[in-house]
Amino acid sequence: MTDTTSPAAGDLPFANRRPEDMPGHWLLAHLGKRVLRPGGKELTERLLADAHISGADVLEIAPGLGKTATAILELGPSSYVGVESDPAAVSLTEGVVGDRGRVITGDASATGLADDATDVAIGEAMLTMQGDRAKKEIVAEAFRVLRPGGRYAIHELALHPDTLSDEQKAEIRKSLARSIKVNARPLTETEWRELLEEGGFRVETVGFAKMALLEPRRVIADEGILGTLRIVVNVLRNPAARRRILDMRSTFTKYRDELAAIEVIAVKPDTATGPDA
Repeated sequence: MTDTTSPAAGDLPFANRRPEDMPGHWLLAHLGKRVLRPGGKELTERLLADAHISGADVLEIAPGLGKTATAILELGPSSYVGVESDPAAVSLTEGVVGDRGRVITGDASATGLADDATDVAIGEAMLTMQGDRAKKEIVAEAFRVLRPGGRYAIHELALHPDTLSDEQKAEIRKSLARSIKVNARPLTETEWRELLEEGGFRVETVGFAKMALLEPRRVIADEGILGTLRIVVNVLRNPAARRRILDMRSTFTKYRDELAAIEVIAVKPDTATGPDA
C-alpha cells in the first residue's frame, strides 16, 4: 500500500486535544503513524484479497486516514463509497479518493445507503471500539446494505484463547480502555463468529496475525524506515506523547499472549436469514 497522503497534524481529528487525552489511535496518527490496524499492513492486504474487491461495489465503514481506501482503489473496484462520522477524517479520505469514489458523512449503524446497495463492506479496527449493542447495530446495517452473496470483511482485535474466563476478559478490556482512552471491547474468535452469525451472516474465512502494533519490527514493516524515523523523532520531541506510547506498549506487551488481530470474512446468504427476514 503506497502512502499517498501525509496529512498535517492540524488536519487530523482531535487536533486540539492534549496527548494525555487523545484516543490512542489518533495519538499515533498525530505522531506520524499511518497504519493503525491491529494486524498491520499485512493482515489488511490479506483481508482485501479474501474479500474479492476487483469489479465489486465496495463500502468502507470508518476509513479514517484513507490508508485502506488507497489499497481498495488499487484493486480495481467497480465503485467505492466511504462512510465516516468524523468530518476531519472525511476530508482526509476525500483527498485520497478524489474522483475515483465518494466519501459521505454518516454513522456506521445508519449509513444512509439503500438496501442491497453494495457487494463488499469493509470495516477495520472499529467494531472493537463499540459496546455490545452498537456492535450488533453496525453488523445489522452491514447486512442490510449488502446484496445477497455479499461479503462483510472485518479486521479487528481478538482475545485469545476462547477459554479465557469472564474475569480475565474484563481485566484485559479495562486495561486497554485505560491505556488507549477508548472503551475497547475485543471479542474471542467464538464471540466474533456469534456476533456475525446472529446478524444473519455465514462466516466463511477466519485468520489471525500477531497484535504487534508498537513493536519495532512491525512499525518498520508498516511504515518503512523513513516513516519510522519520523515517528521516533516526533515521540522524542513530545514527553507527554512519549509517556502515553510507553504505557500503551506496556499494556500490549503484558497481554501479548491474550491479544491477536483477527480477520473475518462473512457472507450474506443468497436467501436472507437475518433477524428481520
